[in-house]
Amino acid sequence: MAHKRIRKFNTKDTYPEQKLDNDLCQSVVARGTMIFVRGQIGQDLETSESVGIGDAGAQAHKAMQNIRMLLEESGAKMEHICRLVVYLTDIRYREAVYRAMGEYTKGVYPVSTGLVVPALARPEWLVEIEATAVIPDEED
Repeated sequence: MAHKRIRKFNTKDTYPEQKLDNDLCQSVVARGTMIFVRGQIGQDLETSESVGIGDAGAQAHKAMQNIRMLLEESGAKMEHICRLVVYLTDIRYREAVYRAMGEYTKGVYPVSTGLVVPALARPEWLVEIEATAVIPDEED
């Protein structure tokens, strides 16, 4: 079975100022049960408009909403999340970001890694969250 790729795009359209030409997608369903979700930021996936400018908590909410939407498009649910990786551009954003994330993962108990990085792909983005989910063979 070939991997299913959700919301394909090319970076020349997404980041025209960077003169890139990479074929990517927002999530990949591998072997029908594993879902890898691209790092999500405070951006509307329909319009590519950045949201929550200057507010890491608002950007984290949008990132988690995007993750939920992409998981659903991939045939998964939030409770299937196994791993989250969080990238912050400033450690002071940690509390707001983790509070927002916690609203979406209550009762899920994923493993999580948090990293502080000097920058993300656009200067207005303060947080990026990526997810890995596995759809169980049998629902509990």
